[in-house]
Amino acid sequence: MGNSGRFNEKEEAISEINMIPLIDVMLVLLVIFIVTIPVMTHSVRVDLPQAKSEMTAIEPGVVSISIMHDGKVLWNDTPVDEAGLHSRLSAAAEQDPQPEIQVHGDHRAAYGHVAKVMAASHQAGIRTLGFVTQPD
Repeated sequence: MGNSGRFNEKEEAISEINMIPLIDVMLVLLVIFIVTIPVMTHSVRVDLPQAKSEMTAIEPGVVSISIMHDGKVLWNDTPVDEAGLHSRLSAAAEQDPQPEIQVHGDHRAAYGHVAKVMAASHQAGIRTLGFVTQPD
């Protein structure tokens, strides 16, 4: 009399998916979304104070020192001698902020000429010295 878990010959296996539990789960999810979406989009309007500021940073100038192949030195395209170079480098080192020194060396210039300019800028107290090259 008891059903032992086997199908009788008269009973057939149900081959359809039971949709009722799936519909119940979908309705519960729908209710959860309907309740939580307004809470997530609700925001408090606050009038924040406005602030205006301007950048007051003074950008340092750029000084171009060119070293020719024969050893001549140009300060911003103006020829200078060794004493003039030292005095201009000292004046540039005293500025606040210091200008950026860019060294343009001719590829045929002897290393000694470039080294003299580097040593003079170091003695003057220049902190930023850059070498300008031309890409291939």
